[in-house]
Amino acid sequence: MRIESSVLSLSWIPSEAIQGMTKMPFGMGIAHYDAPPPEVVEDLAALEALRDADRFRFANRLAAWIEVDDGRITGHGYSGGGVIGSTTMRLGGKEATFAAVSLPDLQAEPEVGDGWVRFTQTAGGRTGVPAPRTVKHKPFVQFTAPLAWSTLQLTVHADGRGEFEVKGASPFPRHWIYGGDGKLAAKTGTIDFKTWYKTAFGDHTPWGDEESPALVTEVESALEREWSKTLMASGKAKIRKVKAGDTLTEQGQPGDELYLLLDGVLSSEVDGEPVADLGPGAILGERAILEGGTRTSTLRARTGCKVAVASADQVDRDALAEISKGHRREEGP
Repeated sequence: MRIESSVLSLSWIPSEAIQGMTKMPFGMGIAHYDAPPPEVVEDLAALEALRDADRFRFANRLAAWIEVDDGRITGHGYSGGGVIGSTTMRLGGKEATFAAVSLPDLQAEPEVGDGWVRFTQTAGGRTGVPAPRTVKHKPFVQFTAPLAWSTLQLTVHADGRGEFEVKGASPFPRHWIYGGDGKLAAKTGTIDFKTWYKTAFGDHTPWGDEESPALVTEVESALEREWSKTLMASGKAKIRKVKAGDTLTEQGQPGDELYLLLDGVLSSEVDGEPVADLGPGAILGERAILEGGTRTSTLRARTGCKVAVASADQVDRDALAEISKGHRREEGP
């Protein structure tokens, strides 16, 4: 019997992900941010359609199979690979598309255990548009595009189960992870454009034997994603930065603001004990608005974070009540 499984990462550029002078082409409409990918990528045809529509920068599709005979694994192999995108630039009413350059997929020798096989694959490449960066040697400035990648691990079991893990990813752009059923299952929690822009070359990548660990968080609900789009499209949200180790809210303190986590990871703590790590897209602070104005947990930044802040009068309370009921964490803010 042949058992197949897969895991997919899509890497895309969310709004406000780029800082400094390199943000200028985006503000002028020459370059573009990406709309959030869909919640479901059903198959390879759907992935290729997203690529053709310029919806992502690159994808890592780790697909693998095992052969099982009377409970024993008799064969195994890879059947997926990287899918590289392109970058479309617009200037003066004209468009130009720059193809990204794919690097060879790195597929580790499968690890075979008792009733399972583990596959590990790195895929990615050089982004489509070269950019200047300073170097310590002559000519001191190079025009080349950084590398982006993800490293996925997939364990296929003889009983049909498939389990994935994100072993590493480039600090930029955002990486969304889809399970074997094609549904969004996880996402990387942080974006570090500055580090990526300066260092994601040569030896500082998996092709040079150096990996960048990824901090992975669970996904938010579909209703949270929909409300997030509405908030950001309104232009009324204020952006606030929180340093690693600082608190956004304190349990027991009054509060009437709602937060949308744009980047980074926040730890939710109740009575001094951590109960959940929250990643980009999470709606925070709803319980204080709905239940009397007192924070029911402390939100502490595990990494540097960026949040959008909305006042209580900007909030649809019925939608907020539905979001609060749908949260999976044990206790909410």
